[in-house]
Amino acid sequence: MELPSVNALDTTHLIALAVALGWASGLRLYAVLAITGLVGYAGWVQLPPGLQLLQHPAMLAGSGFMLFVEFFADKIPGLDSLWDLIHTAIRIPAGAALAASVFGADHATAAALAALLGGTLAATSHVAKATTRAAVNTSPEPFSNIGMSLLGDLAVPSMLWLAFEHPVLAIVGVAVAFVGMLILVWVLSKFLARVWARLKMLLGAASATATESR
Repeated sequence: MELPSVNALDTTHLIALAVALGWASGLRLYAVLAITGLVGYAGWVQLPPGLQLLQHPAMLAGSGFMLFVEFFADKIPGLDSLWDLIHTAIRIPAGAALAASVFGADHATAAALAALLGGTLAATSHVAKATTRAAVNTSPEPFSNIGMSLLGDLAVPSMLWLAFEHPVLAIVGVAVAFVGMLILVWVLSKFLARVWARLKMLLGAASATATESR
């Protein structure tokens, strides 16, 4: 697979990279950091200056370790939702920062717009992921949980590859995913609200029964 050099990273490539980094950060932040850094370190692409920190060996070691931890944490029902909750305050600002770093300080306006876009995309994908996994965790079997996790493992490198190889497709893909995720969050939030209401009713009934038996 031949990826474009820095000279081939025109405006379309940069926009695609910014939206892909923002969107993917909401799903697998450490995969984004590790894959992007590895691409730069291997010399497949000369990353924009704002992203070159990711290819430092120490940064690669740290992001690689966290990718390893997240890979397994994301496949354990219950722990995956706790992991998502903890990373709510990490993935969204990181997505904004990575998207802004594509353009750097020399293009302040573009960087600010990219930060806004990247943060929005990261927030949407993060909420969609967390909502989906919470809904899947209502099922007692673990296989659907693992399947959803593997889907996320595949989606992130695929979108980053598209950003370098087929930037227009990457932009369209993120746009479609963004709309789909908004719909998904709306549908699943209603489902989870019904589950929560039923759970409260059951807990209330159990509490009343326990009180009467005393």
